[in-house]
Order: sequence, then C-alpha cells, then structure tokens
Amino acid sequence: MSSLSPRVAVYPGTFDPITLGHLNVIERASRLFDRLIVGIGINIDKRTMFEVEERQELIRGATSHLDHIEIRTFSGLAVEFVKECGVRIMVRGVRPITDIHAELTMMMANRRLAPEVETLFMVADGELAHVSSSLIKQIAHLADDEQLARFLPSNVAKALRKRMARS
Repeated sequence: MSSLSPRVAVYPGTFDPITLGHLNVIERASRLFDRLIVGIGINIDKRTMFEVEERQELIRGATSHLDHIEIRTFSGLAVEFVKECGVRIMVRGVRPITDIHAELTMMMANRRLAPEVETLFMVADGELAHVSSSLIKQIAHLADDEQLARFLPSNVAKALRKRMARS
C-alpha cells in the first residue's frame, strides 16, 4: 500500500486566468476530498497574462468561500508535483471535445512515470464545459463586463479589465 494520501488531491494547471470552468471543477473536487491542492504551474517558456503571484491571488479570491483549499506553485512535471505533495490523485479538468485526446495521452505517460498516481478527469458543468483561459484571452478585448461575467469569477474579470487598460 502506498504512503501517498487518498484523502487529498491535486488540481494542477496554469490558471491564466482562472475561469468559472476551473472554479466549477475546484468546487466539485473539494467536496470529494478532505483537502484540495490547487497547483499553479510555472512554465518559463510560456508567456502568461498574469504573473504567478497574481494568479495565486486571483485563485485565492475566487475560492475564498471554500475551506480546505491550498494554493501552491510548481515548475516541472505536474505528476512530480503531485508526488512531492504526498498525494496520489491528480484532478484534471477536461473539455469534452478539445482536451480528451491530449489528456489521455498525458495520463498514460504519467502512469509510466508514476504508477502510484491516479488521474481523475472532471468535466465542468454544462454551460462551462467549453470555457478555457485561451478563449478568455481571445474574447477579452471584445466582450463587455456582462459577457465576461459568464466566463470569469468577478474578481478575475476586474483584474482582467485592469490589465487590459494598462496594455
């Protein structure tokens, strides 16, 4: 039997920015586990809209109503981060059409790298299943506040508007 905790899960991602789809997965996963670690991946080769510290604050604000959420940052492989956390369950939010192939491929690679870590796929609820950070970046300059509110937590929409005003 593994010494990794079955009562804790890690939800890794870039979260640039966190969307209502991400938040839906976080809320639902937090009901399944005693503690949920939201891992913000740092990829120095990837140009992000928000710095990692800003993403931490945005996630903290969006999840303030949840008690047992921990927010950490990591670089490198997500599966290694999961093991470093002493956890054996990795939650992955997937969009039904666009993500399945890539996520299954990554899951199989992760099984080879860390067979003790299981991947739990969660699809955001219906009207949020298509929402992605990439979509937000595409529509942000064209969408009004009411439209952005359909995709982003309110604190994130405000931060996004501020960021766009500086650009």
